[in-house]
Amino acid sequence: KDEKTRTVIKDMLDACADITEALRTALVTVEGSANTFGDAQLSVDVIADNLMWEACKNSPVIREGASEEDPEVRDTDEQGEGEFTVCWDPLDGSSIVDNNWAVGTMIGIWPKSTGLLGATGRDQVTSLVAIYGPRTTVLVALDDGTYEFSYGCTPEGCQLPDGTWEPWICSRSNIKIQPDCKIFSPANLRAAQDVPGYKKLIDHYMADRYTLRYSGGLVPDVYQQFTKTQGIFTNPTSPSSPAKLRLAFEAAPFALLVEKAGGKSSDGVTGGSILDVQINAVDQRTALAIGSANEVDRFNEWVIGKN
Repeated sequence: KDEKTRTVIKDMLDACADITEALRTALVTVEGSANTFGDAQLSVDVIADNLMWEACKNSPVIREGASEEDPEVRDTDEQGEGEFTVCWDPLDGSSIVDNNWAVGTMIGIWPKSTGLLGATGRDQVTSLVAIYGPRTTVLVALDDGTYEFSYGCTPEGCQLPDGTWEPWICSRSNIKIQPDCKIFSPANLRAAQDVPGYKKLIDHYMADRYTLRYSGGLVPDVYQQFTKTQGIFTNPTSPSSPAKLRLAFEAAPFALLVEKAGGKSSDGVTGGSILDVQINAVDQRTALAIGSANEVDRFNEWVIGKN
């Protein structure tokens, strides 16, 4: 309903459209550069990040930006009238993009009243997650739930019921994630060597004949919960295999979408919602369980001993 929120969503959808076109035309090569964490950056990583910065600088409603590739909050608002702080992972899944597997962009948007540092995921005004596969689709957190938008149904765009054409069309409305599921996506399996509860959980999934759907890309592995309307993604932490997901760039944006769809999230330590974890550093790491509510409860009980 808020006009500025509508504007920032549209600006981010436009950026996802630009990244879509770049992925179709850019060669996937290693640039020879590395991001702050030492990960090798691929050319498409750099292109996607540049497109996100450009979108933020051109938006009249964005005041600050922070990228997973360079985790500092930077001012983008030359006019001084911006309202939002935008955090993004420009192209999650860089380790699988050279295989031509699905990758994605994750975006969290916080209001000026909280900014990023000291805020929580629950303070987000909206979040978006784009997946670039055979089609480009984007999940958006709206006032009354989680919606999916599809890009470029045809080269001319998508035809609306009134005969007009738009680049984006709403392809799923008010998505709901069922409380029970039979699909599991187990990340950080090395932690099962340290955490008996995680090994017990994995054994349960296998013995009860859950379907394994895991690509190693956070975006496709969690996004499927919205298309299949069920699923559980687990990424616990352990002494020898600490969790590496970024709270602001990855966990919080996805958790807002999942919880608005009726699912649950866990911080993997206290058993509380990931949306209630305070963001004290731009590159703060977290464990995560996310998806169908009853399965997140099972994770909390078996893996971290919280009812």
